[in-house]
Amino acid sequence: MPLPFLTADRAFDTADEVALPYDDRDRWRRPYRPGPWRVGAAALLLLLASFVLFAAVIIAATATPASAASVFAVALTVVVAALRLLRMGVWVSARGLRHVAFASTRTTAWDQVVGVRTVQQPVRWLGLPRTVQGQALVLARRGRSAEALPPLLTSHNADFLGRDQLAFDRAADTVEAWADEYGRA
Repeated sequence: MPLPFLTADRAFDTADEVALPYDDRDRWRRPYRPGPWRVGAAALLLLLASFVLFAAVIIAATATPASAASVFAVALTVVVAALRLLRMGVWVSARGLRHVAFASTRTTAWDQVVGVRTVQQPVRWLGLPRTVQGQALVLARRGRSAEALPPLLTSHNADFLGRDQLAFDRAADTVEAWADEYGRA
């Protein structure tokens, strides 16, 4: 019994030539996959949120609705934090470069980008105060010094710590290629 939904040749059976989602250069996209530390931390937060939601249901059945609502709000906050943690990173599109941090998002238009380069420097380990020697992808903007901005990517952040060094190199090269293609004034 053939299982066509499990085969790779099923994709070639379609007659329509629809552009794939990654062909749209105007959509914001992350040029690399989220790393294992980031995904693991978000999964643990979502697991915690499920327990808190279960507690909110029990509290709603046995106690006052106000206390259940406050526990539900805590669970909702944990879910939003997990989703924001997964959203963190560098995003690129034809409009510019976007650096998404946990509490802020900074977007730079390509005409403001002077250059993007990889440098060897002390970097923060998983965003903690401890620094180690590593690589960082830094952004140089018009009218600002490169030291004033935090690095876009580091070889020891939650996206690249548990991965091969090639993963950081590929991601940095991809962002640099976007900057070379769209950053020309």
